[in-house]
Amino acid sequence: MNLDIQHDEEAQQFTALLEKEDIGELAYALDQETIDFQHTYIEEEYRGKGYADKLIKHGIDYAVSKGLEVRASCPAVAKYLERNPL
Repeated sequence: MNLDIQHDEEAQQFTALLEKEDIGELAYALDQETIDFQHTYIEEEYRGKGYADKLIKHGIDYAVSKGLEVRASCPAVAKYLERNPL
């Protein structure tokens, strides 16, 4: 199954879609220079399959491509950054 990640700038979140079904999101707050990843959620039945990491990586790749400083209020994002430093 292919994970599709959509970015909704107005809602300030990335949404993970699997077979067009919404299975999770990565929410953030953005100011001019900093993106703060605040919340990661994956539906329970899809947990443990690496989808959260793919969603977080996508969000961080976006931040880096925009030259934003990354802040991780979300514990899942903080843990991801410990394992995968920028």
